[in-house]
Amino acid sequence: MKQYILPAIRLTLVSILVFTVLYTAIIWAIAQAGPNSGKGETVAVGDKVVGYKLEGQSFTADNYFNSRPSAVGYNAAGSGGSNKGPSNPDYLKTVQERVDTFLVHNPSVKKEEIPSELVTASGSGLDPNISVPGANVQVQRIAKARGIGEEKVRALIEKHTEQPLAGMFGTTKINVLLLNIDLDQIK
Repeated sequence: MKQYILPAIRLTLVSILVFTVLYTAIIWAIAQAGPNSGKGETVAVGDKVVGYKLEGQSFTADNYFNSRPSAVGYNAAGSGGSNKGPSNPDYLKTVQERVDTFLVHNPSVKKEEIPSELVTASGSGLDPNISVPGANVQVQRIAKARGIGEEKVRALIEKHTEQPLAGMFGTTKINVLLLNIDLDQIK
């Protein structure tokens, strides 16, 4: 029996050392090489920090691009989805309310033209990006609310469109915070 217990205890101690101390130290060291020493990449306008590049925020005013809805109220401390399936009546009611609200603010858009990311939350509830169609469907509302030409708004969308990594990993996307900050710079 001794021949089994001692190796098991040694393996347990080595595993504790590797997975709680060494692994944590390696991840911490990698994070230090990242933006803001692993504390997240802040976005500032002038001297004021207005948000984080990789964290979604709520934008609902007609003169801004709407961000993706959040199941956690954009609270990064408790990120997560709603855990409600696509046939859950509460979930369907929430999505329908979002569709109805979107249509009220975008009367020229038909229901079937609304990209799904504008009415459904992401798995983390903190997605900072929308798709190009998600931005394009909002152009008319924003141009009208700001009194500017649609071509200026479309040019901003094109400027902020991020292509997939190496042209194949991920999707084409637009960071809503960065887009809205530049939108405020248009005179």
